[in-house]
Amino acid sequence: MKLNNLTPNPGATKKATRRGRGAGSGLGKTAGRGHKGQKSRSGYASRWGFEGGQTPLFRRLPKRGFNNNSFAKAYVEIPLGKLQAFEDGTVVTLDSIQEANILKFPKKNDGMKVIGGGGEFNRKLTVQAAKFTASAKEAIENAGGKAEEV
Repeated sequence: MKLNNLTPNPGATKKATRRGRGAGSGLGKTAGRGHKGQKSRSGYASRWGFEGGQTPLFRRLPKRGFNNNSFAKAYVEIPLGKLQAFEDGTVVTLDSIQEANILKFPKKNDGMKVIGGGGEFNRKLTVQAAKFTASAKEAIENAGGKAEEV
């Protein structure tokens, strides 16, 4: 096999449609654009949401109302495997994690949520967090530690 013998599989390549090349091509004269109108002109490009001059749907709908998302609590999620860095008997809080530089997280939050995963966990720690997943709580207690919700 040589490079000059390589060919694409049959049907893998297709010739580009050449528009406006005579009536016999099937796409001659208007080249599939129809007669007159904005879409038949060169340079036509419709912007997002354009409805031919009619007021677009996104402008017709009201933009007011209440959304509860602004009041949702934002927890910093910490995988259990990251807590492996602490020594046995340590009390782990959000501040201690920040001081140990284990995870980078934003200043504004409503506490931390310890989630399972992130590697093996076998430390006897007292973890103080706002929330725990069931698997994380179970893993902490199985290792001989405590999971305290604060």
